[in-house]
Amino acid sequence: MASPGDHLRRGPIAIILVEDHVAVAATLAHHMEAGFKKILALSPEPLSPADLPPDPKGRVLNLLFDARMAGAHVRAVNAVIEAAPADTWLYYGYNAEFLFYPFSESRGVGEMLAFHAEERRRGMLTYVIDLYAPDLARHPDAVSMDEAMFDRTGYYALGRSDRNGGTRERQLDFYGGLRWRFEEHLPADRRRIDRIALFRTETGLRLLPDHRLSIQEYNTYSCPWHNNLTAAVASFRVAKALVRNPGSREQIRSFTWRNSEPFRWSSHQLMERGLMEPGQWF
Repeated sequence: MASPGDHLRRGPIAIILVEDHVAVAATLAHHMEAGFKKILALSPEPLSPADLPPDPKGRVLNLLFDARMAGAHVRAVNAVIEAAPADTWLYYGYNAEFLFYPFSESRGVGEMLAFHAEERRRGMLTYVIDLYAPDLARHPDAVSMDEAMFDRTGYYALGRSDRNGGTRERQLDFYGGLRWRFEEHLPADRRRIDRIALFRTETGLRLLPDHRLSIQEYNTYSCPWHNNLTAAVASFRVAKALVRNPGSREQIRSFTWRNSEPFRWSSHQLMERGLMEPGQWF
């Protein structure tokens, strides 16, 4: 019988924190199609057959873990960092979140990460792009895979301060989407949309509660010499939370506004909107 460590010997590995039953099968299938060698689906209860896509190669491993607890991402990701061999590429996200990277329709995630590693990069900046249903009367959970919308504009960045009041080199705090438009319903420490969702393991590395990593170079958006690849995570997570939470659900009638655009589930659309950087990879 294989031990948990046996499943971590070949990357890249995706960690999916399953908080509810929304779009679980679609999330797992999306990351299988991207080419992850192993997908760790962490859920409070065993996933039902309806939550699992066809998996003839046994790439999805369902592990029991309370993904709803505060700081679940920190505990889960750091445990995998400790268990995985050094230099393993990891991705982490949640159910109803979908990773996109430049040319992801035709290029596998392993191929993309191999190029990124050749550029001596060990982490990849990803922007969390909020998705939402256009009609909350028809989709009260704010999720619609067929009619998903996102904000085509309204994104901005601010310099990131260090402990001494200076500015960290090649690091920025990014904002936009529903976290910006409905910021009064979100704590200040949850309004950023940047996440180092793809990174390579090494001894001593730790994920921090604010989705940054403990080694500062991992948190940079590019190397000093030229632009590097960035990726995007198309996510229904904030929309789901805003229609569930008592403090916001009675005040929000719709997420659509003049700058809403149908999401085409395409990396090209995200690149056209400046939400993803191909760097030197063509």
